[in-house]
Parts: sequence; C-alpha cells; structure tokens
Amino acid sequence: MDSLNDVMAAMNNILWHNVVLFVLLGTGIVLTIWSRFSQGVALTHGWKVIRGHYDDPDDPGAINHFQALSAALSATVGLGNIGGVALAIALGGPGAVFWMWVVGFFGMSIKLTEVTLSMLYRNTDDPDNPHGGPMWVVSKGLPRLNPSLKGLARFIGVVFCITLLVSTITGGNMFQAWNVGEITQEYFGIPSVASGIILALIVAAVIIGGIKRIGAVAGRLVPFMVALYLLAGTYVLAVNIELMLPMLKLIVTSAFSGSEASGAFIGGTMGYAFLFGMKRALFSNEAGQGSSPIAHSAAKTDEPVREGIVAGLEPFIDTLVVCTFTALVILSTGVWNRGAEVQFPNPPAVVQTDIDSRWSLETIAAPTARGVTWSDGEAVYMIVNAHKNEQSGNNLHRLSGTIRYDAEDRPMVEWNDFESAERPRINDPGLYASLVGATLTARAFDSVTPGLGKWLVTIAVWLFAVSTMISWSYYGEQGMVFLAGEKSIMIYKLVYCLLIVVATSGIVKTATELDNLTGIGTGVMLLGNLPIIWIFASQAMRAYKNYVERLKSGRMGPGHAAPSLEDLISGRDVD
Repeated sequence: MDSLNDVMAAMNNILWHNVVLFVLLGTGIVLTIWSRFSQGVALTHGWKVIRGHYDDPDDPGAINHFQALSAALSATVGLGNIGGVALAIALGGPGAVFWMWVVGFFGMSIKLTEVTLSMLYRNTDDPDNPHGGPMWVVSKGLPRLNPSLKGLARFIGVVFCITLLVSTITGGNMFQAWNVGEITQEYFGIPSVASGIILALIVAAVIIGGIKRIGAVAGRLVPFMVALYLLAGTYVLAVNIELMLPMLKLIVTSAFSGSEASGAFIGGTMGYAFLFGMKRALFSNEAGQGSSPIAHSAAKTDEPVREGIVAGLEPFIDTLVVCTFTALVILSTGVWNRGAEVQFPNPPAVVQTDIDSRWSLETIAAPTARGVTWSDGEAVYMIVNAHKNEQSGNNLHRLSGTIRYDAEDRPMVEWNDFESAERPRINDPGLYASLVGATLTARAFDSVTPGLGKWLVTIAVWLFAVSTMISWSYYGEQGMVFLAGEKSIMIYKLVYCLLIVVATSGIVKTATELDNLTGIGTGVMLLGNLPIIWIFASQAMRAYKNYVERLKSGRMGPGHAAPSLEDLISGRDVD
C-alpha cells in the first residue's frame, strides 16, 4: 500500500505542478480582460438574478438560479474553508491570504466562462431534467468544429466522466465521511461507523429525490451553514476588533515581502505565500475543474450567460468571504504564531541515523503542564536550525514526531528522520502541537471562548460534509448518465450511500489514500477541462458580450418582481 501511495503522490506532483497552477491563473487573467472584468457584472446583476427577478417556470431546467448556486456552493464550501485556509497560513504565512483573494477574483471569470459553455451545450431533450458539464461541451462542440472528431470527442467525454466518478467517490464522498467520523469520535467518543450510518441515511433521503430535492435542501442548508460560520467568526473578530486593521496590513505587506519567523511559524517567503495561497483558493472554489457547471446546468433559464454570471459569484462567496473569515480569525487570535505548548527542561539530543545526512532526536518523555494533555498518536514538532529552507527563507525547519504512550503510561515522543547536509541544532526547547488544518481553526475559536472551536468545528464539519456529499452525488450521477444512461442512476446512488459506511467502518485507516486518489481525479479533470475552456472560450465571450449589451441597452430587464424568500428558497417560484 505504501508503494501505491508513493506512486499516487508522484502522479499528484505532476498533475498539480506549479506550472499547471500558473496556467490556470493565467486563464483567469485572460478571461477577465477578454470579458472586460465580468466580475463587476456578477457582483451587480448576479445578485438580482439569484433573487429571482428573472426566474421563469416556462424556461427549460429543473431548479431556479438561487438553488443552482446553492447546490454548486454546497460542493465548494467545505472542509477546505476550515482546514485548507489554516494550512495555507501555517505554511505560507499571512501573505497567502492576499494571493487567495487575487486567485478568487480571477476565478470568478473562469467560473463564468465554463458555466456559460455548459449552458450553451447542455442537453435539454427532457426540458425538466437537463444534463450539462464539460463532457457535453466537448462531445457536442468538437463535432461542430470538425465532424471527423466525433469519436475523439466521445472519448474525451468518457475520460472526464471516469475521473469525475473517481473524485466523486473519494473526495466528494468517502473523504468527507471519514473526516466526520474521525472528528466526532475524537471529540465525543461516538464510534465512527455510527456517524457513517447516520450520514448515509441523511444523504440517501436527499439524493433519492433527484436534483429538485438537492436544490431545495441546498437552498436552505447552504445559507444556514454559511451564516452560522460567519456569525461565529464575527464574534471572534469583534472581540479582537482592534487587531483588524493591523492584520489586514500584515496580509498585504507579507504578500510582497514574506513573513518573518515567530513562535510556531518558522517563516515564509513571498514565493511560497503566493503558491500556498493560490493552491488553497483553487482547491477551495474549484475554478476550472469542471464540476460546478454540472449543477448550474440544471438551472431554469433560456439565457445561458445568465447562469454563467450567477456562477461568477461562487469564488466570491467561497474564497473572498468564507475563506477570509477563517483567515482573519486565525490571524487575529495569534494561534498561527503562538508560543510552544510546553518547554523541555532538558531538550532531546540530536542523533544521526544509520543513513548519512539523516538526523533525528532521542526518544524522551514529552513535558506536561496545566492545560496541556497529549493524545496517543498526536503529531508534534520542534524547531531546529539546519540548511537553508527555501520555503521559510531562513535556516529554520520543523522536525516532527509523534506522541506514543509507553508501558508506564508516559507520553514519549518518537521523532521522524530529518534530512540535512549539516547537523541540525535545536533552535529553542519548545514542543509544539502540530496544528495545520481544522485543528488550528478550532484552536483559534477556542482561544476566545473555550469549547467554541470544538462545537463549532464539529457542527461545521457535519454541515459542510453533508452539503458537499449531496452535490457531488449529483455530479457523479450526471457522469453515469453520460456513460451508461438513466437506468444506471439508482444502482449508482445505492453504491454511493454504501461507500459512506465503508469509509467510516475502519477499513480506511488514514485519509492519505483517499486524498491522493482524489488529487489524481481532480487533476485529470482540470487538465481535461482547461483545453475545453480555451477551445470554446470565444463562443462564451461572444454570448456574454451580447447578453451584457442587451442588458445595458434596456432590451432585457426583470420579468417580474422578486418572489418571496420562502418561494425562492423552496423553488416554488418556478414550479
């Protein structure tokens, strides 16, 4: 299994190479200029569309614009907003947040373009049950450009759907369920498989009803979970209100100068702040991946561009709002550069392993202090001086280890090997808990009100996981429709729900395998979707500019007053 994981990790390094990320960012910049900054239209006209002014029950589609956006957001607003942002700050520093904003801004134009294309080429043979996504764009679009490419177009569509199903089963389903089971068991002692069974029942009750029920549930769930998370974040920021301006200044200055080492943070260069911020933003809002156009293609509209403009709001809400709240909570509470949990009275000695240029520390008991308890298997680290660290811009490194209780019930630290051409020196005697994901975010909330992080993160993980799983189930369903037709849907849904229980039953020991497999699936989806965007982008831009021209000239306006919020959320305004 380790060798298989190594192979998958190597494939991920290729698929998610920095060059790919730069190409994706460059695509966003080109589309932004080409569309004359479509972000402005999304942030003005887009809100009016999702408010229901343009909803028409006679248009082809299954759900209204608000529900389509909610369904797409329910797949993107998830664990990445809690743990991914924390990871970016822990490794790249405050400057990573600025580059997240930049990528989120340009990602709005990518979303607009890819969703517009999916709307232009969606299959509406059954107007009440449309099908769309990159597989339909390429399978219908390429033959129009050149009829001899029909076979190649079908092949590309099939490959995309296969990778879509891999991502659906792993990242969209099992990875979410595994995280829910683990955090619930850790915090409350509830067996992971029990959480899995409950999750499977909840998800089954939603997805069996199809896209209309998914849209109705997402329309209620997404606003609630986002509001709950932002409300808790607002409370933390209000407590630390005097730090807001200094934190915003730190984000901007660190983006261009890097961040110096402080406490648990070992430092970060401008380059690494940019890379970590870009990766987290792209992973979070899924711009260019080709997944969310599948949900948007179910929207009731006879104007393809209109839903593309709605989709442009996704990166804004996901990255520029939700991710920013997480970042400000972490930065304002100071947990990202906190002091050590405990100090070694006598630090462990540096020892050389049997392999040249590999070092470790002697295994000794971890110090304890009031309020500090160590869990068996908990990850920890010390900060050492060694060779030049390209990531931090200095000579500081984290030397990691794991807490293991011995026969005398003492928390011993088993240290990992550390590779360096020179003998490392312990920088300070502090022992740090390794908080780089959701645990860092939870610690930030706990630092203001003890226990808030435990409850908030647990509730958020449940809500975000359920929302992600129901939307990704629809993505996979549409992949199955393209591959095997409508008759395959019920079997697919049954397998999808069973895999939730499998993920929490103990068969999956760590999330590494699922994460590696998810990375491969989404990476291939991205590489397959980017050429589709470039090939057909001119069509999307022509349609977009025509729509905006009609809008500004007054030839197109709201068809009616906005419906009530209850009708909008429930979808009754288009029934």
